[in-house]
Amino acid sequence: MTTMRKMIVLSSCLFLSACATKGNDNEIVIQGSDTEVQLVSALVEAFSTLHPEAHMSVAGGGSAVGIAALINGETDIANSSRQMKAEEIAIAKEKGKNPQEYILARDGLSVIVHPSNTVTTLTLAQVGEIYAGKITNWKEVGGTDGPIVLYGRQSTSGTFGFFRDTVVQADYAASMRQMEGTEAVVDGVTADTQGIGYAGIGYVADQDGNPRGDVTILTIASTEGAEAISPLNQEAVMTGKYPIFRRIYQYLPDLPAKDSLIAELLAFESSEEGLTIVQNQGFYPLTVEDAAINTAILDSLR
Repeated sequence: MTTMRKMIVLSSCLFLSACATKGNDNEIVIQGSDTEVQLVSALVEAFSTLHPEAHMSVAGGGSAVGIAALINGETDIANSSRQMKAEEIAIAKEKGKNPQEYILARDGLSVIVHPSNTVTTLTLAQVGEIYAGKITNWKEVGGTDGPIVLYGRQSTSGTFGFFRDTVVQADYAASMRQMEGTEAVVDGVTADTQGIGYAGIGYVADQDGNPRGDVTILTIASTEGAEAISPLNQEAVMTGKYPIFRRIYQYLPDLPAKDSLIAELLAFESSEEGLTIVQNQGFYPLTVEDAAINTAILDSLR
């Protein structure tokens, strides 16, 4: 797998066969997080070789878009890089649904800059102040004199909300360029010597943990004076030592039938082959605790 990932997009739908519409037991529609599009597409492509009768589609648009589609009965699975909110679950239940959470992988959300930038490490507080617009020049954090240009996700993105709530802990600066897709954030930084962005680890490193050469992945210290850690450190991400780690999810409108295609897909994602694909796409596998949660769901199917 190359570090520069390729997306096959047609009318906002990533096709793995025909772009499916709901209404057939052999059709699965998956929509939501752009962070997960490439990962889930790879999983579905492999799964489809085992189930050639399946008609499956994977589309992005952001976690909020996927969750809204799930609530409205327009998708079978919502990819989300954040947990469903209590109010979203309440609305879904009002519509007769019982949302189920499935943990897909672990992600070290990475802060990236142009490779010509002399800054290689920041504290979590500094990153937050940069994105809140309180730090506006690279010289304020040990770099050369020049304005900091912010790249981030659009507001429907789960990554947008996660990074705001976890790192910025305030509103983003009005100057942040809101990009429609993680690859667009990365592309923006690769082309801008003053740029800074954030992206899931799967977009900036390959399956062997090697970073792509056209960005610098910053090491992040949780506090001033603490050890600065890279999201390329799998153990640190798995244990939560790296300060910007997260789970990424899939949500179902209800528990699927045990013999359904969706149940087969979930089991495949948690299988050895599925977890290999997760790592080949640059993400990290489940912890023992995460895997136990998924196993409990699969064991409860009837």
